[in-house]
Amino acid sequence: MPRQVVVVGGGAAGMFAAIGAAEGDRDLSVTVLEKGPDLLQKVGISGGGRCNVTHDCRDPRALVRHYPRGERELRGMFARFAAQDTIDWFAGRGVRLKTEADGRMFPVTDRSETVIGTLIDAARTAGVSMLTRRTVRGAERVGDGFRVHLDDGGTLDADRLLITTGGMRGAGARRLAESFGHTVADPVPSLFTFHIDDPRIAGLQGLSVADAELRIVGERCLRNRGPVLITHAGVSGPGVLKLSALGARELAARDYRFEVDVAWLVDLTAEQAEARLLEDRDRHPRRRVVSTVPEGLPRRLWERLVAAAGLPDGRVWAEIRRDERRRLAAQLTASRFRVAGKSLNKDEFVTCGGVVLK
Repeated sequence: MPRQVVVVGGGAAGMFAAIGAAEGDRDLSVTVLEKGPDLLQKVGISGGGRCNVTHDCRDPRALVRHYPRGERELRGMFARFAAQDTIDWFAGRGVRLKTEADGRMFPVTDRSETVIGTLIDAARTAGVSMLTRRTVRGAERVGDGFRVHLDDGGTLDADRLLITTGGMRGAGARRLAESFGHTVADPVPSLFTFHIDDPRIAGLQGLSVADAELRIVGERCLRNRGPVLITHAGVSGPGVLKLSALGARELAARDYRFEVDVAWLVDLTAEQAEARLLEDRDRHPRRRVVSTVPEGLPRRLWERLVAAAGLPDGRVWAEIRRDERRRLAAQLTASRFRVAGKSLNKDEFVTCGGVVLK
């Protein structure tokens, strides 16, 4: 009788692990249990429905440094299977990936269905049994193996049990891990946008700054640089989302109410920004300040920052006072905003927490 492997959770991790087990040992009988109606549901919405498969970072040592937590634990895993292995795995099954300007890699079809279909086909070819609408109520050790209890009263016996239940938001997934002695840290959101109600960005939804730096006030190490998108509710974009991941636990402890400084012009101190404003004054003394838009800033945002610095709309460079120039430099290098809540990034939900790896 073949040895039995049961995988609890039919997401990306569970399906890929099931395929690896079945392909690696044809004498195994592998079964995936998914409580939802479909497998790989989050793969379908990842990357805005295009599926961000991996990142164009081929050096595992460099790749782990981009994770907000778990760098040490991931180092060994990526040494065995990293981005290049992922690219090769999909290429061997007829799926070519493309690299975008920010390093994200997507299928050339720009459709997550391509990835979902490939994983399901690979599982089916390897002989994996895939069962949906199967909720696991619990599991226990029986001899050298395990007995899995389903909510319909049925049971499955397994020689090996693999738990791949994702962010562990549900109590059932947590109980399952804890029943085998694992310690579980409470999960908190780790990919979210910032709610900001401020006249400087009100009504500017859709405007973006390609390179800005955000710093959480009172958290010395919490900062990130990247594109920032103004939305109807506040700010989003890669710069914000990565910062939310870096500070997931700290920002949760603050109940998502904190202050953030935004440098709309990066790599400049307030003094250097003021010096640049002086150069604008010398070059264009009779031009209106609002008409001299710094490179990289949307005009409408620049107009709001000028107003926030207290400059009248018709003020020309020759008339700008020193205190006004300093306030404008501060707006450019450290616009302080009060954040009062968060939103998830589209329909995706990434958590910080779960099984404590150490």
